[in-house]
Amino acid sequence: QVQLVESGGGLVQPGGSLTLSCVPSERIFTMTGMGWYRQAPGKQRELVARFTNLGRINYADPAKGRFTISRDDAKNALNLQMNGLQPNDTAVYYCRGLKNTMEYWGKGTLVIVSP
Repeated sequence: QVQLVESGGGLVQPGGSLTLSCVPSERIFTMTGMGWYRQAPGKQRELVARFTNLGRINYADPAKGRFTISRDDAKNALNLQMNGLQPNDTAVYYCRGLKNTMEYWGKGTLVIVSP
């Protein structure tokens, strides 16, 4: 059983920045398909950004040009740098990863963008 623990959420003003971090209980290089997803109130969970099995990066349209996903093997962490945050970025942000074809999700970290 792999555990994913997110951190870094909080309250930020429009135009501000946050960096989210996800630390898995396994070595991150043993996992695949790691990415960030979010779920806004009353909406379905959606992709934010992820690494593909080929090591490429997919960004959802709302994240392009504002968010950057990265993997830090030394710190065993998956990060999401978010700039230019807007109220419609308010959501619970979840980390996801795969290991041995099993899918794992973190419990999420809440991001609120408000004046």
